[in-house]
Amino acid sequence: MSAAHPSGSAFGTRAAGRTLPPDADCPCGGGRFGDCCGPILAGHPAPTALALMRSRYTAFALGDAAHLEATWHPSTRPARLDLGDEPRWLSLAVEEVLAGEAGARRGVVAFRARWQDGTASGELVERSRFVFQRGAWWYVDGEVDGSTTL
Repeated sequence: MSAAHPSGSAFGTRAAGRTLPPDADCPCGGGRFGDCCGPILAGHPAPTALALMRSRYTAFALGDAAHLEATWHPSTRPARLDLGDEPRWLSLAVEEVLAGEAGARRGVVAFRARWQDGTASGELVERSRFVFQRGAWWYVDGEVDGSTTL
């Protein structure tokens, strides 16, 4: 998993991304950052595929490319990941979770993520596949149903 963050905060994001305090609302909508995605972004292993998916959404929202790279399965991870400043991720809605619990080997998480890029906005709909290998959950790939512009 990812190493401790250079920001010095127990639950801060990497220097390239924004930092949130532990008592802030988590971008994924799962509660307080320090109890939700913060520990996973700080390097603690995700206990489930759903927790990893939520932490990856939060990493996109905060600009933490290092977490995304560290949790992307080596067989499908791109050579380089550049997040840039846009789009801005607004909200996450989990629609379905198939397996992926502690002790499972595979999991699927279907979700909708709303975004905004300048004056354009839309929704990403994806079914993400995860595997548990070498003591950690990994994002393998996702089936994108399309990105609807609003």
